[in-house]
Amino acid sequence: MSRVGFIGAGRMGLPIVQRLVGAGHEVHVLGRTDEKRAAIEEVGATALADLEEVCAGAELVAVCVFTDEQVREVCLGDISGPDGALGSMPRGATLVVHTTVSPRTIETLVAEAERYGIAVIDAAVSGGPHDIAAGTLTLFVGGPDDAVATTTPVLESYGDPVLHVGASGDGQRVKLVNNALFAAQIGLLAEAEELGRQLGVGEASLLAALPHGSSASKVMGNVAMRGSVAAFRSAVGEFLSKDVAVVRKTVAELGGDLGILDAAIDARTASEHA
Repeated sequence: MSRVGFIGAGRMGLPIVQRLVGAGHEVHVLGRTDEKRAAIEEVGATALADLEEVCAGAELVAVCVFTDEQVREVCLGDISGPDGALGSMPRGATLVVHTTVSPRTIETLVAEAERYGIAVIDAAVSGGPHDIAAGTLTLFVGGPDDAVATTTPVLESYGDPVLHVGASGDGQRVKLVNNALFAAQIGLLAEAEELGRQLGVGEASLLAALPHGSSASKVMGNVAMRGSVAAFRSAVGEFLSKDVAVVRKTVAELGGDLGILDAAIDARTASEHA
């Protein structure tokens, strides 16, 4: 079993911590407040208020915060503060980034980690807390073969499948494509609902029938469970908006073009929120 440091015990992170503890790993988790530390201790992990203590002696440190900026802050520190997680981890350890970030952020972390003799892998996630609880969270992993091989047994505590998709940053690149397609499919389903309305087919009937047809998809099944595209968008809105913003910013930085996906992402959004 491994000693794991964990940063970001929120909606996604805390269930991951619980799975790690259940798999027998020694897990030290950053908790900035009394309330957060109590929640961490409740799932069987050790809660610590100091980042350096979380990272000290860890074979693996996982980061599951919300934004790209937060990843840079906790991993790199700032000019007036400590070195961050990379400067606190022991030589030979591995940093695992679960947060959806720009591939350029991963490149920055890899370059900085070389100074400390630390490996970096990006393990972007697809799924939600219910997938974590079932041990079926999808992980898109980018990084060196040896680091990924060493880390995979720990990731399998909560991830299945754990997909090694390429070099450092490729996990994020696959996740960005995934998120663009996910958002576009939601937009297309909004258009399909409108077509059904024009043809006189009720929304409930349409969503009960389509998941059994050739147009079925995972997204459609999730929308059908919520009862409408609007209800599903409402449930995932905060995370969907963040991820779409990351996709658009990153694609622009890298000189790419979302093409028809861009129009599909925006389909019916304005009318639903009017």
